[in-house]
Amino acid sequence: MDQRVSRTSASAWLTVGVLCVGQMMIVLDQNIVNVALPAVQQGLGFSAENLVWVVNAYVIPFGGLLLLAGRLGDLVGRRAVFLTGVALFSAASLLCGFASSEVTLVGARFLQGIGGAVASACVLGMVATMFSGRREQAQAIGAYSFASAGGGAIGPLLGGVLTDLLSWNWIFFINFPIGALLVVVGLRTVPRDRGEGMSGGTDFLGALFVTAGMMLLVYTITGAENAGWASARTLLLGLLSASLLGGFVLRQATTAHPLVPLRLFRSRSLAVANVVQFMMIAGMFGLLFFGTLYLQRVREYSSLEAGLAFAPIAVVIAAVSLGLSARLVIRFGQRPMLFGGLGLIVVAFVMLSFARVDGSYLVDFLPASLTMGLGFGLAAPAIMGLGMAAVPPADSGVASGLFNTTQQIGGAVGLTVLSAFVTARTSSLTAAGKTEAAALAGGYHVAFLAAAGFVLAALIVGAVTLRGPARDSVG
Repeated sequence: MDQRVSRTSASAWLTVGVLCVGQMMIVLDQNIVNVALPAVQQGLGFSAENLVWVVNAYVIPFGGLLLLAGRLGDLVGRRAVFLTGVALFSAASLLCGFASSEVTLVGARFLQGIGGAVASACVLGMVATMFSGRREQAQAIGAYSFASAGGGAIGPLLGGVLTDLLSWNWIFFINFPIGALLVVVGLRTVPRDRGEGMSGGTDFLGALFVTAGMMLLVYTITGAENAGWASARTLLLGLLSASLLGGFVLRQATTAHPLVPLRLFRSRSLAVANVVQFMMIAGMFGLLFFGTLYLQRVREYSSLEAGLAFAPIAVVIAAVSLGLSARLVIRFGQRPMLFGGLGLIVVAFVMLSFARVDGSYLVDFLPASLTMGLGFGLAAPAIMGLGMAAVPPADSGVASGLFNTTQQIGGAVGLTVLSAFVTARTSSLTAAGKTEAAALAGGYHVAFLAAAGFVLAALIVGAVTLRGPARDSVG
């Protein structure tokens, strides 16, 4: 069912605002926790080995449920799925804030991950089909891009402010009033949609395959850094997750009512956009994670200072995504924006690889971060626009879930691979007699160069494959 509106209206933009605030809240939570981990460890007595589960308990269900949640939106209605996810995410956030032990926090984070996946799975699909005009579509996708990318950049800032001025509990408490307001406003502003309905049959076996396979895949990737990529554990779990996902693809090809119609992948632009996004996000996680560690462990910034250091990135992404990207899309097209943005991201990572141990923020971090913000502000809306252009409105939920899944898997793979580079290089420099700060900085330099390699690969793949007609139908 096509729910596009033919003209810009205040109600439509209010709906976009509600959806984007919801998306930003979810993305913020994925990054806001990083700077608060030392405070969480001290407050609840986490061991160094178990602390990673504060992150993984959220990431595993989030990455595993996105495709299923996106398809449910197409079937039962995206409005209902979005608001249900926001409500669950908000309630789980409250439980996280009140957690008094490792077990309760990890369990509440798992519920948060489920709510986050359900809430965010359909957002891009709803935003991309809200308007029929090309300019309005570009503006709406730009707003979504800012919510996703800007949320990631604002996360460290907000996490540092709340942790330093209040306590780590407030990085979770803050979600509850925002989520409650979103549900109240969303009930009045987000238009009802009936979806395709489930009376024709639902692929529950396919849902089981894809959910179990994706959750196991994310679990395998997040544990590979400690266990080793060639370990028996990683290989066995990887084989099992591949078997589950292979069974899912076979099921989709043979069932009369597939959860994810394989016709979606006939679209070259959708397939390539997801591959390019996978590699781009794999690199971008290097900035948010290792950039924060560089500032805190090498430059000895506090949580608040490290958060403030990321504020310019969010400002630039906002300015480009909200104010500039739509005009550039209309004038030059999405491909030049994508290629130019990816090129700027590569340059920014190379600049970061020269960040000094005793350098200054204005010389060693700010120029690279501004370049990064400009590049990501150009590339993100373009890649989402290219990917969603050929998707029928009836399949926009599952296509949106696919984009979010690609982001999660790309981030997990990127962070694991980059962490391995950092560990190897830091250990080598320490053994060579370097100071702790110099060894860490050397490790982060390698991570930034590897991240540049990921994004450069994305640029090459996009330049080689994104040719021909701008849109190719998947129907």
